[in-house]
Amino acid sequence: MAYFDNAATTYPKPECVYEAMDSFNRSCVGSYGRGQHKSAALAGSLVSDTRLRIASLLHCPARPAVFTPSATIALNIVIAGVIEKGVANVYISPFEHNAVTRTLHHFEQKGKIKVCQLTVNEDMTYNREKIRYQFDECKPDLLIMSHVSNVIGLISPVEDIFSIAKKYSAVTVADLSQSAGLIDFDAGKEYVDFAVFAGHKTLLGPTGISGFIMKPDIKLPTMLFGGTGFESANQDMPSSIPERFEPGTQNVVGIAGLNASLKWIEDKGTELMKSEQSNRECLIDILSEYPFIKLVGINSQQKYTGIVSCLLDGISSDSASTIFDERGISVRTGLQCAPFAHKFLGTFPTGTVRFSVSPLTSGADFVELKKALDSIAEEY
Repeated sequence: MAYFDNAATTYPKPECVYEAMDSFNRSCVGSYGRGQHKSAALAGSLVSDTRLRIASLLHCPARPAVFTPSATIALNIVIAGVIEKGVANVYISPFEHNAVTRTLHHFEQKGKIKVCQLTVNEDMTYNREKIRYQFDECKPDLLIMSHVSNVIGLISPVEDIFSIAKKYSAVTVADLSQSAGLIDFDAGKEYVDFAVFAGHKTLLGPTGISGFIMKPDIKLPTMLFGGTGFESANQDMPSSIPERFEPGTQNVVGIAGLNASLKWIEDKGTELMKSEQSNRECLIDILSEYPFIKLVGINSQQKYTGIVSCLLDGISSDSASTIFDERGISVRTGLQCAPFAHKFLGTFPTGTVRFSVSPLTSGADFVELKKALDSIAEEY
């Protein structure tokens, strides 16, 4: 299998991730915060170290990292909590994932909020003048932006737009699911209130472990309830962060894998983005050789990660998945859980064929992709 679906989850992971998870599973049976014995203490030490590493990576050592099973759950906790505190107008970019848009749709249907889209030009540049006009006409209470589009890999000017929104006292949420660990982002800046990360994507860790970073002075209501391992007689959730938002048993095996990937990323530094950019260029060079392939959302003046969407003449996105799979190529087809992005790009409702590389995509993967495309060109 040649793997080109890294925007869904990266594969392969660094070898140290597999080794760390296997070692933890075999040598440590402790559940973090659930005992005073040596094994539980080892689990607690691992969790604490991982919190520090993710906060350090995002340049916010003073902000607590909260672990959740997925970025979707993290976004639900943050969005629902902020809305419960009382907001009216919510702004999003056209490139948000259903983890954001479906959550907002739920509250909009209940009449609690109004959802607005930021003005983005056809060339995918953010129209700052019109955005300021939007904010003047309808004051933003909450702004949520994906740092990187999961459909085309476009890197959005999150810091710039957040800075504008903060002049209106908006709460800001950065979705770093497709960028954390790959693109340097300072979540410690005053204009960033929340930053959500996905462990299994650009952080190169396993599935089942994600989370969010938040300003410690924000009073976010509790959305999940349960045991935390201490103050068990108290029926209120703890006020301390992260315990307030982490009821239940943590995925410590997943945290062991994430801990290993964070150490690996720390060691590699900027090499990772360089490798991904090189792999993206290789991918685009190959796709551009075939007249029946039309690239979508490409603007040479914009910055991208290794996510590339395209349309295939005479082949629907639904059937393309099977055609590539039969030739040993893993891709993602359809709307990629981001229908608003496809409406903006003009590819709704059928969607696109999405190829996505990582820093660990190999030369052998590209060889197999070329063979598959040659075969498709001959047959179709």
